Amino acid sequence: MLIDKIISKKDRTPAEVVVQDVVKVRKGERVLVIANPATSEIAQDLYKASCDAGAVSTLMYQPDRTSFDNATPEVLAAIGANPDVCFSISNIKLGKDPAAQANPYKTEDGQEYTHIFDYLMDGKKSMRGAWTPGITLDMMNRTAAIDYELLQARCKKLEELFTNAKSVHITAPAGTDVTISVENRKLMFDDGDFSKPGTGGNIPAGEVFISPVVGKTEGTIVYDGSMTFSDGDSILETPITCKIGNGFVTDIKGGAEARRLLKTITEAETRPFTLEKEKKLPAGQAAVYKRNARNIGELGIGLNPAAQITGNMLEDEKAFNTCHFAIGENYDNDAPALIHLDGVVRSPTITVIYADDTSKVILNNGVIQEDVSKE
Repeated sequence: MLIDKIISKKDRTPAEVVVQDVVKVRKGERVLVIANPATSEIAQDLYKASCDAGAVSTLMYQPDRTSFDNATPEVLAAIGANPDVCFSISNIKLGKDPAAQANPYKTEDGQEYTHIFDYLMDGKKSMRGAWTPGITLDMMNRTAAIDYELLQARCKKLEELFTNAKSVHITAPAGTDVTISVENRKLMFDDGDFSKPGTGGNIPAGEVFISPVVGKTEGTIVYDGSMTFSDGDSILETPITCKIGNGFVTDIKGGAEARRLLKTITEAETRPFTLEKEKKLPAGQAAVYKRNARNIGELGIGLNPAAQITGNMLEDEKAFNTCHFAIGENYDNDAPALIHLDGVVRSPTITVIYADDTSKVILNNGVIQEDVSKE
């Protein structure tokens, strides 16, 4: 039986656990820590822990950035210096890369990246790190010092269960009933092992996620946990019901929070045309960004035993007994958008359907079926 445990703070600080167990900073490596004033204490702890590990560390600050703001040129230049490790310790977001949006970085195989951070991480695979949009000191102290070996074992088990998956059916007590196609898609991890170049993820870590095939999600998603909006995250007082057809949100119903979501999506649909006129997006790209502002870009499953639904999505999406769906950009680089809005669904039942039409329940009313194996 897999038993969760939290590492004692008497042994090591959360920052030391992250530096030593997660990113595994080594002597002589170059470490860049980017922060905002609100995240200074966490950033300084990571800076000190990196220095103590023998790294050559740099700590820098920028003002808070939202989903629609650019990172400062100085921050983008520092990332462009290609450190071995980059910690993005953001109060909201790191910020966009306007030069790369206008002229994306390209790898030899034709993949395009609209941010220098993503290019170095996923394209060149020369950098590793962690990013923490919305981190608080309380969250860091509660959720960072977990058993990462156990988390990685759970992620590996779920990877096996998603092998040869054709689709996934998700239901939940609040009314979610949706089917997503995942054919030829690969399950990705935020498993707390960011020790190799090209690897990285959130702190707190603790989720698996997959990008639905664009245009092939059907049904209803009822968000009843929390939701990301352009101006921040919130626990939902009234559920938000989204109808999905041909992979895109076609209707949004609920109360004030549903209107807030619609406002964010509408802004993400219209702003690309301004960016295109300003030559900050390639010609013709605005229409693509508009369409994908309603794309279902992610299904994720929370796996951090210390995480709770607090109204902060960085933690909420990692909470046990939940799943989350994102609206907007996906992780397979075939649905670019200005937004990626995560929303949490409580107590889901998740069934994986395989290419041979067999199926397995991997979560039942939010509970991970630890003994499930594909036959």
